[in-house]
Amino acid sequence: MGSQEALGQAARLASSGLLLQVLFRLITFILNAFILRFLSKEIVGIVNVRLTLLYSTTIFLAREAFRRACLSGGSQRDWSQTFNLLWLTVPLGVLWSMFLGWVWLRFLEVPDPDVIPYYGTGVVVFGLSAVVELLGEPFWVLAQAHMFVKLKVIAESLSVILKSVLTAFLVLWLPHWGLYIFSLAQLFYTAVLVLCYVIYFKKLLSSPESTKQQTLPVSRMTDLLPNIPRSGAFVNWEEAKLTWSFFKQSFLKQILTEGERYVMTFLNVLNFGDQGVYDIVNNLGSLVARLIFQPIEESFYIFFAKVLEREKDATLQKQEDIAVAAAVLESLLKLALLAGLTITIFGFAYSKLALDIYGGAMLSSGSVAKKYLFVWMAHSLFILSPADVGPVLLRSYCLYVLLLAVNGVTECFTFAAMSKEQVDRYNFTMLALSSSFLVLSYLLTHWCGSVGFILANCFNMGIRITQSLCFIHHYYQKSPYWPLTGLYLSPVLFGAFALSGGITGISEVFLCCEQGWPSRLAHVAVGIFCLGVTLGTAFLTETKLIHFLRTQLGVSRRADKMT
Repeated sequence: MGSQEALGQAARLASSGLLLQVLFRLITFILNAFILRFLSKEIVGIVNVRLTLLYSTTIFLAREAFRRACLSGGSQRDWSQTFNLLWLTVPLGVLWSMFLGWVWLRFLEVPDPDVIPYYGTGVVVFGLSAVVELLGEPFWVLAQAHMFVKLKVIAESLSVILKSVLTAFLVLWLPHWGLYIFSLAQLFYTAVLVLCYVIYFKKLLSSPESTKQQTLPVSRMTDLLPNIPRSGAFVNWEEAKLTWSFFKQSFLKQILTEGERYVMTFLNVLNFGDQGVYDIVNNLGSLVARLIFQPIEESFYIFFAKVLEREKDATLQKQEDIAVAAAVLESLLKLALLAGLTITIFGFAYSKLALDIYGGAMLSSGSVAKKYLFVWMAHSLFILSPADVGPVLLRSYCLYVLLLAVNGVTECFTFAAMSKEQVDRYNFTMLALSSSFLVLSYLLTHWCGSVGFILANCFNMGIRITQSLCFIHHYYQKSPYWPLTGLYLSPVLFGAFALSGGITGISEVFLCCEQGWPSRLAHVAVGIFCLGVTLGTAFLTETKLIHFLRTQLGVSRRADKMT
């Protein structure tokens, strides 16, 4: 596959279905806001932090390394060996779910059964749901490797919406079920997710005339099942070795990704109520990251993995591929920087209004500051009282989203270009970073409450960005390309961002949020005006990025019409 073709497919995968994602997320957003009105902070903390951590840890440890290794393989491979390797995620998931479930039941604080009943059942069912989801792993990898547009978006969004609908129904009609409600909803979510992939491929493989079916390395559903090949090894040992390298890295990355939840769960630095508030704000703050940044990272990781050869330096590879990769990386860095800055600047002035609309008074109570120094910071930097835990958390998270956006782009290139030896060396850095992150999270949480988790995440993300930037700099050092210029911002655009931040900050002080809806709407109007000016300035100054977006979106639209 040529670099231009791979780029077109990656752009198509990232951009197509974006409207569907926005629509589905909006529906889920409304449903979750409705459900929050009927829940206590404590049950939100148990479900969204404790039980979801069990599920996500099992899933991550069982499949993340397999996904990265299997998506890094070329088109000329024995797919039966790849499927055999992927099916190993199921027994691995069973072992992880049993071990982690035992830890969750025996070593962690059990909530009061009179307040939150059926905790044990919740642990068992959430572990089971992780195993159910792993049953769809071969289908997911096959779909991603062949750039099946919209399947992932529709499958995941439909599953989330149906889960939210079921949760809302049970919360309204059977509130005494407690954790039974969320356990059933979680199991239902994973079952629907797997069924979406199975039904899609069953229909596709039963239509021989389909052009997509002709490009697949399988011709019937049984080809996706594990089998013993007549000749050759059961698995591709190169993929297996790469999986082991990624597994060591994934274990450390999971600690960095979910580090604050591990600290909350195992060290009890926050009560269940404050954990619930933190998680709601965290989910709300990461909405844009999940909606925009994650699809871009996943799609262009596949692009870089197909275009670049892991074991070769930039000077030893096809210069056309290196040039395309550099241009794409530069544009993605610029896009991530501008999107992250927009969220940071406007998020500071609109966090309190967003939380007031989304969760009401529940998100404005809790413990933020424990030392007078942080009380001063909360007043001067955030223009809030120490009791406004939700807005302080969300404002801090807006800064974290900027770092998250840049890190997603730099790491998707770094992990696609690293050799196996470089991945192994990087694991040692991740180990040190994981340890320092956990210690820093614990210390900052004792100093400034739940905001400490976000500050520790910012520190962690800054170190990871630095590591990736050093790799990219070294990778292109001897080539004529310099993709890191994507992180440079023109003075005019920087001034537009600064002016918008100042105007919207003043607008919040005088118009939001106690003066009623007319003042709130005026505050929103000020933000829309400033956002329009900022985007207009970006359109006039960042001509290279605009050309990249127009080109790739045009390719995506033409490809959609052809399919």
